[in-house]
Amino acid sequence: MLNISIVLYKTPREQLMPLLEELYKIRSLNRIYLIDNSPVESEELLSLPLPVVYIFNNANLGYGRAHNIAIRESIYDEIDYHLVINSDIEVKATDITTLLDFIEQHHEVGQIIPRVIYPNGEMQYVAKLLPTPLDVFGRRFLPKCWMKKRNSQYELRESGYNRPMNAPYLSGCFMLFRTEAVLQARLFDERYFMYPEDIDLTRTIHRDWLTLYLPTVTIIHHHAKESYHSLRYLWIHIANMCRYFNKWGWFRDKERDLFNYQVLKELNRQYN
Repeated sequence: MLNISIVLYKTPREQLMPLLEELYKIRSLNRIYLIDNSPVESEELLSLPLPVVYIFNNANLGYGRAHNIAIRESIYDEIDYHLVINSDIEVKATDITTLLDFIEQHHEVGQIIPRVIYPNGEMQYVAKLLPTPLDVFGRRFLPKCWMKKRNSQYELRESGYNRPMNAPYLSGCFMLFRTEAVLQARLFDERYFMYPEDIDLTRTIHRDWLTLYLPTVTIIHHHAKESYHSLRYLWIHIANMCRYFNKWGWFRDKERDLFNYQVLKELNRQYN
């Protein structure tokens, strides 16, 4: 069985309905949780013509902390799989079933993300190495030409994104978890308001499970990149990345070095 959670913040009903209608076609679906971080409870979402569980927090709890509300329900109800998905995703129910069939058949897999593209068909590089401070801040504040080669390696672009990859950082826009794996990793770290919680959780799961990019399924993500357009979100991004590096290490992170080495070694083996 599968539970799904979507965190909302002033999300219009018209954006949400096509996704919900598709998700309700999944044959193994148990429950969909709408976790609303908006300042005002939504009458529109309370009156949806679909049987969702709507939870209004009356506060903006942040991304990971809000999803944890639903993930704990999946753990309590012993639901096998939990999908964290953004409201700006386009996906077919049959494709989610394909991913569920794969993870069901591969018991060593703890987390999956499919191939992700923009609406114009451009690739989103959603499987990455664990970042160093230079990877995070250099790509934001240094000239692109200085970071081009390093950024290509960080985003594993040389892989071609046409084969499965066991990467230690998978984007948070679509995170299909084996519930046992996310429980073992102790869920999202609630100290992050938003941004690095997906890095943190994936790398923790990666210690004991495969965390896979699987290109056999493609979804569309209308990625807004708020921190590139808003000083407020930029500050939130910087503050939370500082929390991440304070936790794991700024310049000395042995686990990061090991995981990144293993990924690059395996890609080198496959493509040479």
